[in-house]
Amino acid sequence: MSTLALSRWLARFAPPPVALRWRERLRSGVGALLGIALTGAISQHLLGNASTIPWLIAPMGASAVLLFGVPASPLAQPWSLIGGNLVSAVVGVTCALLISDPVLAAALAVGVAVCAMFTLRCVHPPSGAVALTAVLGGPAVHALGYAFVLEPVLLQSFVLLGSALVYHKATGHRYPHAAHLVKSAQPEPAVSGFSRADLEAALRERDELLDVDTDDLEALLRETEIRAYARSFGALNCADVMSRDVVSITPTTTVGEARALLRQHDVKALPVVDAQRHVKGIVTRADLADGGASLHPLRALLRSMGFGRRAGESDAARVSTLMSTHVRTIAAATPIVELLALFAGRGHHHVPVVDHERRLAGIVTQADLISGLYRQTQPLHKQGA
Repeated sequence: MSTLALSRWLARFAPPPVALRWRERLRSGVGALLGIALTGAISQHLLGNASTIPWLIAPMGASAVLLFGVPASPLAQPWSLIGGNLVSAVVGVTCALLISDPVLAAALAVGVAVCAMFTLRCVHPPSGAVALTAVLGGPAVHALGYAFVLEPVLLQSFVLLGSALVYHKATGHRYPHAAHLVKSAQPEPAVSGFSRADLEAALRERDELLDVDTDDLEALLRETEIRAYARSFGALNCADVMSRDVVSITPTTTVGEARALLRQHDVKALPVVDAQRHVKGIVTRADLADGGASLHPLRALLRSMGFGRRAGESDAARVSTLMSTHVRTIAAATPIVELLALFAGRGHHHVPVVDHERRLAGIVTQADLISGLYRQTQPLHKQGA
């Protein structure tokens, strides 16, 4: 083998770049740290130091990598963790009891566990290590028999899962993972040549498990299509399509005043700005309907129980009590490809536009975007005529 050929062969082992921000990497590491610490502490408390039951088994470390590092993976979902560990523990204990040869027992345990996980749709790679632990865990594990399935396997699996659910919720991450796409009863038409049926057929033809949810894959492909389509519009950016005479309000504006502005200007949303015109939030017609009770289920529940203001009593309330503070803004110089991804892929209906000093410069609605794209296509149509 030549040096060049050897170099090319070795280059195949180089890891691909990780398209993940350092903040997210740190969030994953901290989550795994807390998850394992909590799992070990609770297990040790319940089982005791003197117990022959392992209060922390090694497969939990591998599960933590999936639950906190790649929570979008189908292999990291709750049923994959619980079902995979459960079936693998049962298979492993059974093989250990019935087969005296540890090598044969270990091999059969892992092989049967993999087949069982595929059958039950709970594939979880660390569960293979659970099956091995049941066979090769030593006298203490063997003495437990099928009790090993409940303590420590299921106990630690549920504690680790609970810590993941709480941590992802606290850090604003989606888990259990829900796809970006909203499924409808009718098949979604193709955007530019492929449909959901085409995608599913292509996946079946590959005849292998891909570690990505089908809905996520479809959303990624459609967002890629949108970006490719937007690239044909050249230098068109947000400043070219936005509405510049934007009606805005301040946090001290009353709900009644905000409703009047919505009706007067026939708009669906009002950016909320401070004295320097920095965007602090946004209110929509839905936010102001019945004093905002229709927006937030918790607020509606509290009001129905007699807490807070009731509908009809909130016209004098300030919009700061109702506005959404998690508002997405976009720079005026941003190419419209970013807008297309927001509107088409993430359900936005209006996005405030800010200048280089982060001050409100305008707002883009779906109508603004469609109008801008239409104007941009007219020269192309005339050239082709």
